[in-house]
Amino acid sequence: MAETTTTRTGLPKGFRSAEQGWPELHRIPHPPHRVPLLGDVLGVNRRTPLQDSMRLGRDLGPIFRRRAFGKEFVFVWGARLAADLADESRFAKHVGLGVANLRPVAGDGLFTAYNHEPNWQLAHDILAPGFGREAMEGYHPMMLAVAGRLTDHWDRERAAGRTVDVPGDMTRLTLETIARTGFGHDFGSFERDRPHPFVTAMVGTLTYAQRLNSVPGPLAPLLLRAAARRNAADRAYLDRTVDDLVAARRLSGGGEGDLLDRMLATAHPETGEKLSAQNVRRQVITFLVAGHETTSGALSFALYYLARHPEVAARARAEVDRVWGLAARPGYDQVAKLRYVRRVLDESLRLWPTAPAFAREARHDTVLAGDHPMRRGAWALVLTPLLHRDPQVWGEDAERFDPDRFEAGAVRARPPHTFKPFGTGARACIGRQFALHEATLVLGLLLRRYDLRADPDYRLTVTERLTVMPHGLRLRLERRPAPAPDAGAAPVTVPDDGLGSAGRCPVHRPGD
Repeated sequence: MAETTTTRTGLPKGFRSAEQGWPELHRIPHPPHRVPLLGDVLGVNRRTPLQDSMRLGRDLGPIFRRRAFGKEFVFVWGARLAADLADESRFAKHVGLGVANLRPVAGDGLFTAYNHEPNWQLAHDILAPGFGREAMEGYHPMMLAVAGRLTDHWDRERAAGRTVDVPGDMTRLTLETIARTGFGHDFGSFERDRPHPFVTAMVGTLTYAQRLNSVPGPLAPLLLRAAARRNAADRAYLDRTVDDLVAARRLSGGGEGDLLDRMLATAHPETGEKLSAQNVRRQVITFLVAGHETTSGALSFALYYLARHPEVAARARAEVDRVWGLAARPGYDQVAKLRYVRRVLDESLRLWPTAPAFAREARHDTVLAGDHPMRRGAWALVLTPLLHRDPQVWGEDAERFDPDRFEAGAVRARPPHTFKPFGTGARACIGRQFALHEATLVLGLLLRRYDLRADPDYRLTVTERLTVMPHGLRLRLERRPAPAPDAGAAPVTVPDDGLGSAGRCPVHRPGD
């Protein structure tokens, strides 16, 4: 099928506004009290656009629209509508809003490429084997080594009587993990008192990309002049860091077959084409940013819920002790056997998917869920946290944290396409298996080693920078004794329930 040439708004060239992409836009509700020219800006906090949209979605229903500075945006969260948007024959990924604002940083990298750009398919086909079972088994020892640096750091903090900075330390952990496993690089994050400058620059670019959505396009150079200068400096630092990393690899003559080796040396199996030097830089930035930012958020939210629900933590910890026994270094296959720990992670991703939205555009004229006509190129943004809270799917207690929602029978009973923390379709996150293995392993190691104590006065506050992260979360740690010998000297074999087997991507549940 021929690709559609689109404008920055995501509509085909010639479309001047979203009204032309949605012929019956008037049937879609919008917030009251619109302001001429400015649109739906009353009561909007530019720092929390996602949470504002979630609040409006609860009031307006499963499909609604917002206007800002003359542009109309359609949001979807109802399960029936989201399932229809997942139809790959009629809809494709749309690169718009904050994602398009990241193109100056990541260009046609896997996450930010437009559908018609050939480098997406080329990079996907070259890099996909880097997330297969054989590659994942090779990454596992490095994940364990980085996790050991985290626990050493937490042991020092605990011994000094200090609480631990959960989001900060999870960011250190996941940056070092993707850097070491993918690119053979060590940022030395745990040896620093402050975040590595790469993290600072990354946060700056993500924040700037989100801010661009809050001002009229023509006025952005004026209103965001100082921010634009900082963003240019952040982009330059990211580029220099990656260029140095790639240059060192070229000088060394190659690594041990990691992602960077694949980017530099592997040719497409059918065409023989290789990634260009510019695209290698863009892919490395994509993996370093996306490969650690979302996983650190997922781990942070999971640790928040474990600390707030000691009964869940106790059950998860008992599973770790039973399945891993006295194994000091759990093997690759033992991670997938932590079924309940994985449910904790999934339930955390349900409530706060750290990549909290994805956009879908119509491949051709169609009707969404049999009710809303869409013209080719028209698009909608799926609000994943609300999709994951749809009471028709998840029940009237959808706001409650309950890992048993992901018990095998419950998963099979749910309609398809109702759990989408990694996006959907061909453009879903290529590294989801990597992220889930890493996060499950780390949660198991931390649960086995510590009792997690939450500050009773802490109230969850969510920071938004395209991704989401708990703000200011600190935990007090109590060191657990080593498992007793009667916990089992050898790992216990757990029957396979058909979910999350090591041979396939564990996020693809039956029916999703």
